[in-house]
Amino acid sequence: MISIETQNPDVSNLDTSHSIPKMANRIDDHVFRSKLPEIPISNHLPLHTYCFENYSQFADRPCLIVGSTNKTYSFAETHLISRKVGAGFAHLGLKQGDVVMILLQNCAEFAFSFLGASMVGAVTTTANPFYTSAEIFKQLNASKAKIVVTQAQYVDKLRDYPDGQVAKIGEGFTVITIDDPPENCMHFSVVSEANESELPEVSINSDDPVALPFSSGTTGLPKGVVLTHKSLITSVAQQVDGENPNLHLTPDDVVLCVLPLFHIYSLNSVLLCSLRAGAAVLLMQKFEIGTLLELIQRYRVSVAAVVPPLVLALAKNPMVESFDLSSIRVVLSGAAPLGKELEAALRSRVPQAVLGQGYGMTEAGPVLSMCLAFAKQPFPTKSGSCGTVVRNAELKVVDPETGCSLGRNQPGEICIRGQQIMKGYLNDPEATASTIDVDGWLHTGDIGYVDDDEEVFIVDRVKELIKFKGFQVPPAELEALLVSHPSIADAAVVPQKDDVAGEVPVAFVVRSNGFELTEEAVKEFISKQVVFYKRLHKVYFVHAIPKSPSGKILRKDLRAKLAEKTPEPN
Repeated sequence: MISIETQNPDVSNLDTSHSIPKMANRIDDHVFRSKLPEIPISNHLPLHTYCFENYSQFADRPCLIVGSTNKTYSFAETHLISRKVGAGFAHLGLKQGDVVMILLQNCAEFAFSFLGASMVGAVTTTANPFYTSAEIFKQLNASKAKIVVTQAQYVDKLRDYPDGQVAKIGEGFTVITIDDPPENCMHFSVVSEANESELPEVSINSDDPVALPFSSGTTGLPKGVVLTHKSLITSVAQQVDGENPNLHLTPDDVVLCVLPLFHIYSLNSVLLCSLRAGAAVLLMQKFEIGTLLELIQRYRVSVAAVVPPLVLALAKNPMVESFDLSSIRVVLSGAAPLGKELEAALRSRVPQAVLGQGYGMTEAGPVLSMCLAFAKQPFPTKSGSCGTVVRNAELKVVDPETGCSLGRNQPGEICIRGQQIMKGYLNDPEATASTIDVDGWLHTGDIGYVDDDEEVFIVDRVKELIKFKGFQVPPAELEALLVSHPSIADAAVVPQKDDVAGEVPVAFVVRSNGFELTEEAVKEFISKQVVFYKRLHKVYFVHAIPKSPSGKILRKDLRAKLAEKTPEPN
């Protein structure tokens, strides 16, 4: 069973009504709310029940469209196969509270597995299949996953423990592949062809975990983020429920799903929101500009959830002129800030579309704010705005030095409170308590402000996390790997601005006495151990890493060196 320890009773005992927790605000608190009215939210239901609550109205309409094969699953078929998969998981011994790891790129089996696990009261932890074996096993061991759903090409990563020992597939965890299974693995048909009538009846509490994505939070190593049925239902409802939803989706919409479903942005705002609203989801396994444009044109994609690197491709690639993108009515950008110049360039390519940004964080469930330009009755938004705080939630801006609440147009740390936020970090009460305070406010580590029109703008980050094309790169993880090298005495990793990726990780390294070490050797050492987006783009050799008296790395000093372009020579 998955459990969570917390020192904060307000986190685990949130009110189950549709309103936000009725916690007292301090007298001098400046609290911001959505421009839209609060709505009743059915967050007492299990997540899968909520997502399929209205599906009989559009049972025969397309639900999942597999771009690579043109295979389409209706809502009725998606619901049925998910029930079969849940029954199949149960036959394999998966019990309520157990964990399934989905190690897949975007595909229909991803959705079936996630929903099937929910139906038996299990928890899904999603992992990037491009992770190294060491990265996968860290998450596998932390989550104690009983079943791994993956592709045959990734199975070898599940056979190699980081210490060189060979893992025995089937001992400790079962591996299911969606294609021809290697030795000791099962084919996905074992679960997808189970008898749905044998799906066990389970009593699911709204505070039970349903998803366990891993995030580095405001700083440090990746941690399991416990998201409950209530968390995800509240977040989805904040976006698509009510008479005037933030994100107005209809059964006539086709929603582009090219962002990876193992990322909470895509899982929540694309898949789960579309299931709830009856919109079709067009699944792309990976981004390739020609294929993307062809699929948008063929399936008349109307809603595109994107990140800045994808916006860059749509705005600047000459191939775009050869395709009909007139069906796109909404472009929602998230995961990283979108610059004004890039926003303007995209508008010139899809002038008919409403373009806006959202702001989120895995721990926040994940959406904190969205542009109301997507609403049924839209509100105008400013360039660079992340919109207003989502409904049924509260947002405040706090002075990082004093902890005092700030008013409009005063930058400080963004804090969010509501039933959509995480329950806490998996088995890490200290990290939980440092992120969610005693009054139930989740501290994001992001610096921003709220203007006179209640719109949120993000200007900086307190946290040390590096964002490479929207992917999280925790400096602490890379630093731990660097100092494990026998020729490295000390190291620090900081972000460097990059036009395409947003930020890239670069390292400052102190050589051990008597050892010769090259930049390429350091890069190669790291690249063998991490996924592609965590690889170092530059290594600077220095005599010492600047640190505070308490031993904390002074990253501001290193970032200043990069800005001056005067790091010490190799």
